[in-house]
Amino acid sequence: MKKTVVITGAAKGIGFETARQLHEKGFDVVLTARDAAKGHAAAQQIGCRFVQLDVTDTQSITAATEILRHKVKQVDVLINNAAVLHRRDTLEQADYTLIEHTLMSNVAGPFMLVQALLPLMKNGSRIINISSGGGQLSTPAGGWSPVYCISKTAINGLTHQLATLLEPRDISVVAMDPGWVQTDMGGTSAPRTVQQGADTAVWLAADAPAELTDVFVRDRKVVEW
Repeated sequence: MKKTVVITGAAKGIGFETARQLHEKGFDVVLTARDAAKGHAAAQQIGCRFVQLDVTDTQSITAATEILRHKVKQVDVLINNAAVLHRRDTLEQADYTLIEHTLMSNVAGPFMLVQALLPLMKNGSRIINISSGGGQLSTPAGGWSPVYCISKTAINGLTHQLATLLEPRDISVVAMDPGWVQTDMGGTSAPRTVQQGADTAVWLAADAPAELTDVFVRDRKVVEW
């Protein structure tokens, strides 16, 4: 029986490449995106399912969950990939709208989606939160896009809390750093290809040990939070 993976923000970039590779590995891939036209086109290119989903909109989360409940019955892997990065944000000048949009997209949205989809997740399921090295507290703050980095520290914290909560259900929860990747978000000067950026997510979904949970992963290895 095929495992079902739901991937947010997967119309392009790391999300799309992760969807493509997991489809090739035999997963029943549900590609989600906020933009219906782009999402449909991406899913058609891969040959997988599409469900429209805006993680910042509770009504959209509810509607997508109902569709999944009727179409796939069970979610084996959830990859919280959707995120935004405002390149020019600063701690001194970041306004409420920018802060709210970043935290809703990168933290609150994934949080609410996990809440909605947990009833569809059984023992042995896995949640993968796409984080960033910018969210690590074990390394010096780089000063770049600090609101984005704060949101990624928060998603690491959410990962830790969920892993503790869901351990009795054997649902593993991990955060991962894809590195600086050549996407619309990362830019063309990034040193990593999109294939390299997706590699750890694909490994976590398909091949990583089931007991791997409550950790931060980069290049298939556990690193410090």
